[in-house]
Amino acid sequence: MSVTEQFYGACAEHSLTRWEHHVTDDAPTFDAPWSVGLLSAKIKGYIDRLGTAWIEGEITQWGVSGGNVYGKLKDLTADATVSFTIWSSVRGKIPDDLKQGDRVIALVKPNYWVKGGTLTMQVFEMRHVGLGDLLERLERLRALLASEGLFDPARKKPLPFLPQRIGLITGKDSDAEKDVLRNAQLRWPAVEFRVIHAAVQGERVVSEVTAAIHELDADPEVDVIIVARGGGDFQNLLGFSDESLVRAAAACRTPLVSAIGHEADRPLLDEVADLRASTPTDAAKRVVPDVSEELSRVQQSRARLGMRLTSFLANEIDRVEQLRSRPALATTSWIVDSRAEDLTRYVARGVELTGRMLERAENQVAELRAHVRALSPQRTLDRGYAIAQLPSGSVLRAAGQAPAATELLLTLAEGSIRATSTGPVADPHDGGQSK
Repeated sequence: MSVTEQFYGACAEHSLTRWEHHVTDDAPTFDAPWSVGLLSAKIKGYIDRLGTAWIEGEITQWGVSGGNVYGKLKDLTADATVSFTIWSSVRGKIPDDLKQGDRVIALVKPNYWVKGGTLTMQVFEMRHVGLGDLLERLERLRALLASEGLFDPARKKPLPFLPQRIGLITGKDSDAEKDVLRNAQLRWPAVEFRVIHAAVQGERVVSEVTAAIHELDADPEVDVIIVARGGGDFQNLLGFSDESLVRAAAACRTPLVSAIGHEADRPLLDEVADLRASTPTDAAKRVVPDVSEELSRVQQSRARLGMRLTSFLANEIDRVEQLRSRPALATTSWIVDSRAEDLTRYVARGVELTGRMLERAENQVAELRAHVRALSPQRTLDRGYAIAQLPSGSVLRAAGQAPAATELLLTLAEGSIRATSTGPVADPHDGGQSK
C-alpha cells in the first residue's frame, strides 16, 4: 500500500469514527434534518483535526495564479488523484524547477472548502523524489524482468526485410515523427505508415502508448512497429520504463523498435524491444532499406553472376574441346573395329551353346518317347492282343459280361473289327469253369 493510500485510509477511518460518535449524540432525522451549512461545517471540523502527512505522486497539473500554485497530484500506481494548493506564503520552500510530469514528495494537510464543497491538499513542502530512489526502483524492476527472460536476445524477433506498412507511435507534430517519415520515404518511397499519436511525456504516456501498441499489433497489415521520441531527461522518460508498458511491448507479436533516443539512462522499453535505435532517424534507416543501395546490390550481384556464368561456360567449352581432341573421339570407326572380333566370337559361342542345348533336349525327348511307348497300350496291341468293348463302350473284362449274341468291338494293333459273342466257353485249365 502506498503512502497516499495509507493516508486516505487513516482519514476515512478517523472521519467515520467522528461521524458515528456525532450521530450517536445528535443524529439528524427526517423531521429535524441538518442544513447543508451544518453538514459542511462538521465535515470541515473533522478534516481540520487531521494532521499533516508526507505523500508521493506525479504532478499532472501545474498552474500559477496570483502567486499561488494550483495543481493535481496522481498516484504512481493506483488510479487516484488529489488536488493541491501551494500558497504564496510557502512558495519559498518549494523548488523553482517543479513542473508537470515531475515525481515529488509533498507534506500536505487536507483542507475542505465549505463554500465550494471541495477537498484540496494544502502543501507546506514539496521536493523532487530523489534520483537515487528512482534508479533503485528501476533497477529492481529491471532485475525482475530480466529474471523472467524478457531481455533474452533469443526471444527477439527479426525485422522484415521490406515492410509494406510501418506502425509509428509518436507525439503529434513532433520532430521524431517528421524524422521517421522523411528518412523512411527517402529510402523507399513506396513504404506506407500507420501513425498513432500518443503522449510521450507526462501521466498519459503509459496508457496511450500501451493502447497504441495493442492496436497496431492487432492490425495484420502492420509489419513492424516503431515507438519514437526525441530523447529527454531521465524523469521525462520514466513512463517508458513502466512495468505495464514494458510487458505490453514484450507480448507484442509484431517486431517492435524502440527509438527513444536516450543513451545515458536506457529505458526498459529499449531492453525488451526487438531492436533499439539510437534516434528516430536511425530507426527509419534500420527498418526501411535504401532503394538506391538495394538496386546497386542487385546490379553488383547480376554482374558477379554473369562473370561466374561466363567463366563456367568457358571452362566447360575447353573441357569439351579437350575431350574431342583425344584419339578415342577423333574417329568413331575404332569402336566398331575394336568390337567386331568380340561380336563374332560371342555369336559363334552362342551358336555352339545353342546347338549343345538342342542336342541334349532331343536326347531327353527320345528317352521320354521310348518310356512312354513302352508303357503305351499300343505296344500291348502290337504284341497280338486286342481290346474288346461292349456296345456301351465299356471294356470287356469277364466272359460273363458278354452272353451269346452280344455285339463286340475289337480294337487291334492296326484298326478295329466288330464281332458277335457266342457265349462263355469252358477253360480246360480251371476244371471246366466257363470264362
